[in-house]
Amino acid sequence: MGDQNKTPSIFSPYSSADPSMNVPVTAGAAGSIMSPYLNFDPSYINPGADSQFIFPEGANRQRGRLELSFSQIGGSVFVGAAVGGLNGLYTGLRETNANQLTGAVRRTQMLNFITKQGASSAQTLGVVALMYSIFGVVLSYGRGVDDELNTVVAGTATGLLFKCSAGWKKCARGGAIGLTLATAYVLFTSQDRIKSQLNK
Repeated sequence: MGDQNKTPSIFSPYSSADPSMNVPVTAGAAGSIMSPYLNFDPSYINPGADSQFIFPEGANRQRGRLELSFSQIGGSVFVGAAVGGLNGLYTGLRETNANQLTGAVRRTQMLNFITKQGASSAQTLGVVALMYSIFGVVLSYGRGVDDELNTVVAGTATGLLFKCSAGWKKCARGGAIGLTLATAYVLFTSQDRIKSQLNK
């Protein structure tokens, strides 16, 4: 009779210690049991503090040009929309004040300026980012290397292609702008790598 009133041992709280790990194994107030197999020091798993991600065999630890291109294009579209929207807001305020518009007419004109200039800037930067990404991916796969030379060549080619329909002078100017921006980006982001290459 006394044995029937006893709670089974599997549901009763307990407190003990694992001698091999010297980590106490205790149960909560509600009687839930903590497994000794889950109570361990995580530093035993990764003693070297290396990356804890699992990569497929043959995969790179960094994202390539193709993966980065999606975020670059999307980010360029958002930046273009924000810059164009702010420019449209400024232009709308100036134009509506000059024409002395008020009320609903002014709000409509302001929205027109903001949406039109925001969409135009977003489309322009999105196209530029798309062309740059295509050149970068083609160069990366064609050469088999993703380095700073790909960035500079892709930036220059993007500037040339973007202005190619406006005459050779504007085309050369666009290429020069692309070369300058790409070189400045490379110098800013890869200073250590460039120094190590020059010191060899």
